[in-house]
Amino acid sequence: MNTIKQRALEVLQNNRVAIFIVAYNAEHHIENVLNRIPRWVLEKLAEIYIIDDRSTDDTYRKARNIQWSGEIAPLRIYQTPYNQGYGGNQKLGYSYAIRKGFDIVVLLHGDGQYAPESLPDILAAYTEKADAVFGSRFLERGGALKGRMPLYKWVGNRILTKIQNTLLKSRMSEMHSGYRSYRVSALRQIPFHYNSRGFDFDADIIVQFHAAGFKIKEIPIPTYYGEEICHVNGIAYAWNCIKTLVKYRLMNYEIFYDPKFDIRVNKQHHYTSKSAKNSLHHYIRNLSIEKGKTLLDIGGGTIGAVSLAHAERGVNVTVLDQYDSAQGDVLRHYVVNLDEPWGEQFPAEKYDVAFALDVLEHLNCPEKGTKEIFNLLKSGGKLYASTGNVAFFVLRFMLCYGCFNYGRRGILDITHKRLMTFNSFCRLLENSGFKVEKIIGFGVPLLDMRGSSKLVAFLDMLSCRLAKIWPGLFAFQMLAICNRPDSIEDLMEQTFQNS
Repeated sequence: MNTIKQRALEVLQNNRVAIFIVAYNAEHHIENVLNRIPRWVLEKLAEIYIIDDRSTDDTYRKARNIQWSGEIAPLRIYQTPYNQGYGGNQKLGYSYAIRKGFDIVVLLHGDGQYAPESLPDILAAYTEKADAVFGSRFLERGGALKGRMPLYKWVGNRILTKIQNTLLKSRMSEMHSGYRSYRVSALRQIPFHYNSRGFDFDADIIVQFHAAGFKIKEIPIPTYYGEEICHVNGIAYAWNCIKTLVKYRLMNYEIFYDPKFDIRVNKQHHYTSKSAKNSLHHYIRNLSIEKGKTLLDIGGGTIGAVSLAHAERGVNVTVLDQYDSAQGDVLRHYVVNLDEPWGEQFPAEKYDVAFALDVLEHLNCPEKGTKEIFNLLKSGGKLYASTGNVAFFVLRFMLCYGCFNYGRRGILDITHKRLMTFNSFCRLLENSGFKVEKIIGFGVPLLDMRGSSKLVAFLDMLSCRLAKIWPGLFAFQMLAICNRPDSIEDLMEQTFQNS
């Protein structure tokens, strides 16, 4: 028994493996595809299922009439109620695999373009802890052309794969093979149901696996071009593939949002501390607060390093946050629902200083939040409150073209419930009783987002300078420094107590 067969059998014995065959106008090929699957593989499969995408020929009837042995894997034939497209058919097939509890699903094409004889090689690769295994026609030098791939397709495939690898920062030999297989546990964790219904579904799912950090293993497969009919518009397909990658790259910069690229596998999207010298957090960490003063950090649990620096200098710090992420013994940390009355959820006192960094925009009612802060501060206390600037020049430019895209982070964070300009932010604070003494603009935190190359450092410095010169237009974030004056209650107590 050869090594490939041993490993493939090991995978078949330890996993529920299914073969999913997408079929469209494949009446002359569908039965032959099934007959070419090695018998010993058929005996170990959990199921084979064909989904005919409402073919205009006799594919569905011919598949239903195939004489199938009851001693091998069950064969199930389905037909869509109307044409779903290549990607839409895959959505159905993978959703079916999840529902049925399969461990691995292998995609075959009903026209026989991808050799069922290579199934053992596909399956054997799963012993190498792969999350997906793709067949590649370009791993063996010259193999694609020897298999009669048209030269124009060979050139187009090479160029398009190179562009995609560059944009995705990956090293795949081929991104356009339809011979694919996936661990169903991985499919369950990505939003493939948002993907294209067309042939660029395959480009979408590669990006999703890359974003999730899943391992894609490639194995060499033979190339075969026969009499099957190609249903792909090459130019439109290439354009859609590149567009997918550009969208993904823009989303990494939080300029664009598409739910199909919002991959949150083993990731907590809490807010992180910024360390660059031009950042808001660096400014806050280096504030001079007297030892022994009391500081209330609202929503600071996930960026505890900001108030932690003050706690280590002798400031008495209390952190309120919806997450339980206390930073050691020097901070008092309370899990609080900031949309409910605060004083009932923790042992409140009067504080000298309060931080509300990028938190007010998350509240159902920021007006109630600022009033809560006002009531928790001592008379003469200081509030440092920040938020994103919705009038940032990039957003203004995008709005000119009708684009207003919420994202995972940044000014248009999808969890933000209020968007503010410098004027509206100051008005919010003043209406709650605060006196805004100073408001500072901060540039895009590029050094924290994109690394420390010379170009990024220059752009970070430029963004910082522009934010100081014209904050209303170029500031990415704004920080309001406020004084808490005497309230009516304070004045009444001072007035009538002395009478």
